[in-house]
Amino acid sequence: MPEGLTIGRLAKAVGVNVETIRYYQRRGLIAEPAKPPGGHRRYSPRVIEQVGFIRRAQQLGFSLDDAKHLLGLADGTHCREARIIAEKKYELIEIQIARLEKMRSELDVLIKACRENRSRKDCPLIDALKKGA
Repeated sequence: MPEGLTIGRLAKAVGVNVETIRYYQRRGLIAEPAKPPGGHRRYSPRVIEQVGFIRRAQQLGFSLDDAKHLLGLADGTHCREARIIAEKKYELIEIQIARLEKMRSELDVLIKACRENRSRKDCPLIDALKKGA
């Protein structure tokens, strides 16, 4: 039996579908192994680690481009550069949180206004959306 995993077994081992593996290959995140004549491409166990790395990076909000960059730093000797990437991501998340909190606050006001509204003709939420308030 040849060493390595077929794309189907790789996908199953890491909990993604085959198209995800192919997409990562097209994006240059993981290498596509050579196809032997009359055989199937075989992926090394290292690819399991790489795909897991990519998925964990995405769970932390990193883009695939970020994940690709971080994979290039995965030997562990580039901690400062990795930290700078993470700090930039953290700053973006803080901005997103502030925007979400503002949205939540505005929605809270509009929902309360709708609950207190006794008019059947006007809806505070719809009126606010029409006005761009």
